[in-house]
Amino acid sequence: MSFSLNTTIIEPEENSKIQNILILLHGYGGDGKDISSLALNMRRHVKKTIFLCPDANQKCSINPSGFQWFDLTVDDKDYILDESIKSELLIKKYISEISSHYKVPLAKICISGFSQGCMMSLSVGLTSNEKFNSIVGYSGKILDQENLSKRISSKTKVLLFHGELDTVVHPSNLLAAKDFLQRKKIEVETNLLKNCEHSIPVEAVSSTISFLNRNLIIL
Repeated sequence: MSFSLNTTIIEPEENSKIQNILILLHGYGGDGKDISSLALNMRRHVKKTIFLCPDANQKCSINPSGFQWFDLTVDDKDYILDESIKSELLIKKYISEISSHYKVPLAKICISGFSQGCMMSLSVGLTSNEKFNSIVGYSGKILDQENLSKRISSKTKVLLFHGELDTVVHPSNLLAAKDFLQRKKIEVETNLLKNCEHSIPVEAVSSTISFLNRNLIIL
């Protein structure tokens, strides 16, 4: 089946019924194939789970070989928010498609992402009508706390990672997200990674695997 977003699919290593889905949203200028390397590192440790890595719907403004969930070349917060909400709706439509196709409910779907993909994961996961299993984010932030505060409809638990040396998305955004989520009574775990820049190190992958195996129901 073809979905509304072009998708790199990483199947479980074992030949078994798919019980869970992990969605990985790439960062600005990336694509699904790029972030699927993370899925390849996880799949042998997270059983009966299919990893879906969609491309964003827009070509990247500064890297035409990659994609963007929203444009960053326009220095206008309202414009960025509007564009991100458009992508949010497209991602929700995509998730409805994959949930129906694989017969996996949102309660068994983790939505995850890196950088801009993390921002989208938080927006999608916390404004959905149903709870996801979890949200895992790397090197991102909450785009607009005031707007999100008005739209939160889900208490999906959140796991966040951020490198202390990140110069792309400042690590202070990790503490800001934690404070916001705690005030909203949303379960959140944060990890500030030492000697880490704007990337996903092995330490974060290992912690994510442990988190997923605690939270996904694998029978």
